Formats: sequence, structure tokens, C-alpha cells
Amino acid sequence: MDSRTKRRMSAAELDALALEALGSGVVSSQELADGFANAVWRLELEDGRAVVLKAGPPPGLRLLTYERNLLRTEAMVYHLAEPAGLPMPRLIHVAFDDPRLDGDYLILSALDGVPWNRASLTPAEEGELRFELGRHLAALHAIPGSDVYGYPYAGLTGPTWREAFLVMIGAMLDDAVHYGTPLPASIVEIAGLVHTNAAALDEVTVPALVHFDVWPGNVFLTPDKRIQALIDHERAFWGDPLADFVTPTIFGELREDDPLVTGYRSAGALLDLTGGAVTRMALYRVYLYLILLVENGPRQYPEESYARIRDLATQALARSLDVLRSRRPQPGPGLRV
Repeated sequence: MDSRTKRRMSAAELDALALEALGSGVVSSQELADGFANAVWRLELEDGRAVVLKAGPPPGLRLLTYERNLLRTEAMVYHLAEPAGLPMPRLIHVAFDDPRLDGDYLILSALDGVPWNRASLTPAEEGELRFELGRHLAALHAIPGSDVYGYPYAGLTGPTWREAFLVMIGAMLDDAVHYGTPLPASIVEIAGLVHTNAAALDEVTVPALVHFDVWPGNVFLTPDKRIQALIDHERAFWGDPLADFVTPTIFGELREDDPLVTGYRSAGALLDLTGGAVTRMALYRVYLYLILLVENGPRQYPEESYARIRDLATQALARSLDVLRSRRPQPGPGLRV
């Protein structure tokens, strides 16, 4: 996906970065165009290694509020997840505020697998992969590391999950106003529905590391159709583990019989999909679909590439808002909402 946030770099610039960071020049480079925010290149080095260089957006470009310091969030996930044995690329080099870029970049080990969304799979193989992914999510959510909720590197945090989430979604609605994003309901109504349902968030009492972008394009597979690596951790935050079941079921619903759920529970992780979880899931879907719609403001996707995503996200956001309308507390004697 072409995006205005993707930095343009010449072969000479890539060679200079690799030479300084890794001590080896670049033989060949290929831009990997599947990502949406950062620019990514696969580099073949003179010493025979293959690596991936990921560079943050150009300086001075306004991003969504939660996207501040995206690559610092991603580096945090790699540092925390490696000791837990999660399947991920290896983080080789980190550079923050590099003077030549006036920004951040990471260098990672290259993968030789294929993205899940490009693999030819039978329904049985899909089920096995979802089961395996569930187990990996359970391991991710068990990683300790924060006593606050939200996005530490974006300054969107809170001492409770309810406070942090309201800050996060408030920032997203502010971004929607700034970019004039068309939405299927008014900003005031969306904010009202979120706030009147926010008590359900108090069920979350321990911050978990949440990827929040586990769609098949961010899961690489080995030739024998096992999960090789989870990638693209820029959207990660500290919050409710339930939120990580939104992107694997994007534009759909999460079912009790989903192998993703079975795999998660088989790893010893608790997952209740009833009661307040229904409300929380709707809140997280509202947040995700807002991201998909509002991010076109700074990124300016080509219309032919973005139109389908915009339409799906708009329809899904409307459905999720309907769920919140049905779940909000009803006024009664002595109760005002």
C-alpha cells in the first residue's frame, strides 16, 4: 500500500546506514510494499546476510496521535518478547533520532517464509494455524513489563485500563476531527457511546502486552505451514488481552468454537467471551475501525487501494456502534445516563 508516511531512500542512503550499523555494505535492496505506515526494505549485504531495514516516517509529517514513536514501541516488543521465545524476527540494530534521517530506524533479521494471507491453505490447515496463533497470543499476554496502561511512547497512558482507553480513543476522535474523517455517526455520539459503556473496562486489572494488529498479513509461515514469525508490532499497547482477538476476526465476530480461542485456552490463559466481554469487544472494534478510517488522513492512500478497506471499516464501525447502543445502561429510577 502506497502511503505518504513512507520515507523515500536512495540506494546510497541504504548502503550508508547498513555499513555504519552492521559493518557491511548493500549488494541489492528491495522495498517491501505490504506495510501501511513505515518504509521497509530487504537488504542483501556484502557479507552474505539478508536483513530488513525499517525506517520511520519523514520528519515534520503529522501522524495520528498514537503513532508517535512507532518504532520505539516496536523495539520494546522485540526486547520483551525475545526472552519469552515468541516467534519473531531478531532485532539486530536500533537507532533513535538518527541525524541522517532525523528519525528512527530498526534493522531486523530477514524472514524466508510467506505471509499467511498469501499462502494456499485448506480449512483444516487454517484451523491448525489459528490454534497455534492462540497459543502464541497467550504467551505474549503473559509477558510482564508495565504498571501503566496504554501507549507509553505516545504519551497516551493511564493508571487504570478505563482511563487509558478513554485517553486513547479520545485522541483518535480528536484526530478524526482534525482530518475531517467521514464517519457513520457523529463524534459526539461515538464519544457518548464509549463513555456510557466504559464501566466494562474496569474488569481488566492487570496490563497485558497487546499486539493489536494480528491479521494474516502480519503472520509469516514456514514451508510446512507453521507460524514462523509475528511481525509489525508498532500498534502494540498495554491493556486488555481480549483486544488481541479483534484483528484476527477483523470485519467479523469472534466465536467460542474458533480454534484461536481453543488454542489460547489450551495454553492455560483465561478467556471469557460473555457478559462484560461483549461490551469490551465492541469498544475495541470501534477503536480499530476508527484507526482504519482516520489513518487515511495523514497517509493519503491511493483511492483504488483504499476504497474497499474504507467501505468495510465504515460498515463494521456502524455495526459495532449498534452493539454499544444495545449494551449501554438503561435509565431507571434515580439513574441518569
